[in-house]
Amino acid sequence: MSKPRIGIIIGSTRENRFGEKAARWIHGIAARRTDLDFEMVDLRDYPLPFFEGASPLFVPVANEVAQRWGRKMAELDGYLFVTAEYNRSITGVLKNALDWAYREYNRKPAAYLGYGGVGGARAIEQLRLINIELQMAPTRTGVHIGGADAYALMFQGKSFEELELPQLVKTAGTMLDELAWWSKVLKSGRAAGPSGGG
Repeated sequence: MSKPRIGIIIGSTRENRFGEKAARWIHGIAARRTDLDFEMVDLRDYPLPFFEGASPLFVPVANEVAQRWGRKMAELDGYLFVTAEYNRSITGVLKNALDWAYREYNRKPAAYLGYGGVGGARAIEQLRLINIELQMAPTRTGVHIGGADAYALMFQGKSFEELELPQLVKTAGTMLDELAWWSKVLKSGRAAGPSGGG
């Protein structure tokens, strides 16, 4: 069986976003692994309109950008969401993107890197609930960039290398270990058939 493919999804499209910097950092750690393949998925590359149609669970998606988004989600075996915390939740653009697909996400793992208020913890908890409804399998460990570290990275122009954040790196390793295990198990289960059985 081929290595699982994981999409690192940059969940913000704001002009001065921090998400891209955080995504590059986690990608640098993830790319050292030999058991998973990673690719960056930037929501800026998928300028989706506001979702206001019937659920993609019941009606085929007609929008060309949404079809492209769905194909990308279907290609992947798991997701690592890089999300800001906006008003105690995830970004509107990330929620909108998630709404544009359904089956493409089913029975795939989701891991999380959050930043902002309390390390993005409240946003990640909301995202976990959304992911469960989309039949994903959220991993337990998340990476949370908050407090003085987030301030220095986001507003003082500091780099991850300058700050030397061993605890974040250690937590990232644990998160990626969990993501690797779930990716392999669920990929095997999906290959076994719709019920997961033989």
